[in-house]
Amino acid sequence: LRFSCRRGGGVVQPGGSLRLSCAGSGRAFSTSAVGWFRQVQGKERESVAATNWSGSISFYVDSVRGRFTISRDNAKNTVFLQMNNLKPEDTAVYFCAAGPDSGNSWLDTLEAMNYWGKGTLVTVSS
Repeated sequence: LRFSCRRGGGVVQPGGSLRLSCAGSGRAFSTSAVGWFRQVQGKERESVAATNWSGSISFYVDSVRGRFTISRDNAKNTVFLQMNNLKPEDTAVYFCAAGPDSGNSWLDTLEAMNYWGKGTLVTVSS
């Protein structure tokens, strides 16, 4: 399973929106849990959002809940992260990832993600 970022980040003003997407290759994509992570230089990587193989159940970190939406299109092997009402603290390099959808806790599912896309920089600044 491999990922490529189709449409990446960029610079946006506070309150603006961006949509990230990652395309996966391989049949395993449609049966894998997928997620988005972000990292600020000098800080640990943070889980942002994740969804199960069908996209029917999702996880969000508290700081983005209600503003970000993760979705997937298994027919196109693509995962999306719609980011609305962006804040300066959302500035980071964002990564997509995938791993086994074992039905375990979100903590276990996120920690088990072992296929990673290249990061894309999102900058929220006026």
